[in-house]
Amino acid sequence: MTSNNPHSNLPHINLKNHYQFVTFRTQESIDSYVHKIYHNPESDKIKQYKIDAYLDTSRNGAFLYGQIVAEIQSYFLSHDKKMYELIALSIMPNHVHILFKQIEEMRDIMRILKGGSSHIINQIRGIKGQVWAKDYFDKLVRNEKHFSQVYEYIKYNAVKANLEDANERFYGIYD
Repeated sequence: MTSNNPHSNLPHINLKNHYQFVTFRTQESIDSYVHKIYHNPESDKIKQYKIDAYLDTSRNGAFLYGQIVAEIQSYFLSHDKKMYELIALSIMPNHVHILFKQIEEMRDIMRILKGGSSHIINQIRGIKGQVWAKDYFDKLVRNEKHFSQVYEYIKYNAVKANLEDANERFYGIYD
């Protein structure tokens, strides 16, 4: 069962050699509106969709720009074929979408991705502190159709949000 508290540990699926769609957001992006969505009596899928749509236009915790985007993308690519097989990545101003085939344990992948990128972001920004919200959303990719839908969603997320640097925010193995 998934918790209604955005700061709690959501249940996660950990299946090596399977495709995972993962979203995580900056700590500062979690505001009263996001909390309100978490407390709605809707499915987790609907809640996640509403949160993603909100975060695409929210300025809260939106500091993933320029050099930070390039450095995070490079960092995530540096773990390709070691921790996971990176399929697609979109770095939005206050959250990240990533599609990969899991090689290592999910908890280890997320520790490396969030921990290492936090260090990079804080170094570039010249600050210290927590960058990412404690938890993350993950969805096991069920079939080829679902894989294509997730890939397209990630590919066009920054475009739909009308971000001028949309092309720099996306990485995909098919593009």
